[in-house]
Amino acid sequence: MSLANPTLEDIWKLFQETDRKFLQMQEESKKLDEKLTEKINKVSTDLGRLGNKLGDFIEEMLYPAAVRLFKDRGIEVHEVHRNVSAHRNGEGIEVDLLVINDTVAVAIECKSTLGIDDVNEHLERLDKLKRVLPSNANKQVMGAVTGMIIPDNVAQYAYKKGLFVIGQTGDQLVVRNDAKFKAKIW
Repeated sequence: MSLANPTLEDIWKLFQETDRKFLQMQEESKKLDEKLTEKINKVSTDLGRLGNKLGDFIEEMLYPAAVRLFKDRGIEVHEVHRNVSAHRNGEGIEVDLLVINDTVAVAIECKSTLGIDDVNEHLERLDKLKRVLPSNANKQVMGAVTGMIIPDNVAQYAYKKGLFVIGQTGDQLVVRNDAKFKAKIW
């Protein structure tokens, strides 16, 4: 093929070769996209698992401290239950920790990083707790939230919604609500 005077056949062959290379590059790009998507999905899954593990870590820290924390607030604790799950009449509920005595139940949500959405979801959970867990129907139900990281605006929001806010200070967990705090009763 002469580039100075290409024939129609030369141009056609060049076009076909370019088209073949383009399709080959397109196929390679598609394979790379699939591999990248697979890796992104794996990283997302791994991060989700890590977040869950950190939430489990918070739950493990809070479990032994729950009796002390609520006793300091005037709430005797007879039982602490982990990972309470129930389904009734088409509704479901999952509570990380449920602290109870004969008259009070405190449902606690544990997160690695507590956000406004987590607080709102917990409020919805508290709204249906007595229906889905009728063994607590005659109790005063209260709520609490905790996390490794609790931004100030989230803590203030939870406080205003009537939830106990449990956070880390130094080497121990404390209820961060002040003495003026009045817990919402469900």
